[in-house]
Amino acid sequence: MTVAAIVPHWNRRDLLAALLESLSRQTRPFHHVIVADNGSTDDSAEFAEQAGACVLRLGKNLGFAAAVNRGIEATRCDWVAILNNDVTLDAHWLARLLESAGLEQAAFATGKILSSARRNLIDGCFDEIARSGCAYRCGVARADSPVWNQPRRIRLAPMTAVLFRRSVFDRVGLLDERFESYLEDVDFGIRCSVHGLGGIYNPEAVAYHRGSATLGQWNKDTVRRLSRNQMYLRIKYLQAQPRWPVMVGQLLWGLLAFRHGCFPAYLRGKIEGLRLSAEPNLRFPEQTAGQGLAYEQTWAPEAVRVLLEESERTILDLQQQTGFDLYWRLYFWLSRRSS
Repeated sequence: MTVAAIVPHWNRRDLLAALLESLSRQTRPFHHVIVADNGSTDDSAEFAEQAGACVLRLGKNLGFAAAVNRGIEATRCDWVAILNNDVTLDAHWLARLLESAGLEQAAFATGKILSSARRNLIDGCFDEIARSGCAYRCGVARADSPVWNQPRRIRLAPMTAVLFRRSVFDRVGLLDERFESYLEDVDFGIRCSVHGLGGIYNPEAVAYHRGSATLGQWNKDTVRRLSRNQMYLRIKYLQAQPRWPVMVGQLLWGLLAFRHGCFPAYLRGKIEGLRLSAEPNLRFPEQTAGQGLAYEQTWAPEAVRVLLEESERTILDLQQQTGFDLYWRLYFWLSRRSS
């Protein structure tokens, strides 16, 4: 059983060095380490090669999704770990995920992700998505507690640090490169779910994440991409779903962007997404290995509805257990008034 690590990377050699060092300390070693370099202007690529990694020099910044795809295409290992460059792994991370995924016959596995700066603080555990098309990284900014220490089956895993069976990509396709960066993992998780593929969360597999280390929190370009990619999710999956939750969730997210001084970026993202919806040939294309945007894929509305409703119930349950964020308190109050 072979395992490859894929690291999409752009600049910040210091981050990459810390990650590669943590990979070398794994009690269950990786067979291959692939750094997909998005045209770094520092000496990251040379450093990674000297450290023994296979470096894919992509020449320019193609985005997270494209870099991951090039890495997947470059390996035929049985398992593939996708890792952000600003992550470090506990020495038992890989061994524990392989064990739990094997026992549960899961398509993918992820563990607890803690903040590198405050190791008693959750950075994320697993993802869920509401009927609005807005995703929730479960546990984010919460104190580490027993709520997050229970193994569980999951629908969506953050690609901050996750392990996939390589066969999943042959069945579901590669990441949708139109997303570039942000929410491409949510999109991929939705596709896994409607294909009947689920994952496992093992809190004993711990990673540490710097978080927004390359661009910073509430960077305007980040907000623009998130806003645009929310539209992509809506176009791909929510056309036949109730409109009121979508309107509520997107409006509240716009108010959050306004609060952080990013409302113009939010609007630019929505406009970019609307332009996509005006192009009929680009509504539902997916990527398959080696074929790019090659064929049309239409999702059964009922399968998407079930996923969204179950996922939203999990968000509500976790918010009730750990305390409501203002966004989710308002979303659930407003979205359910018309239900």
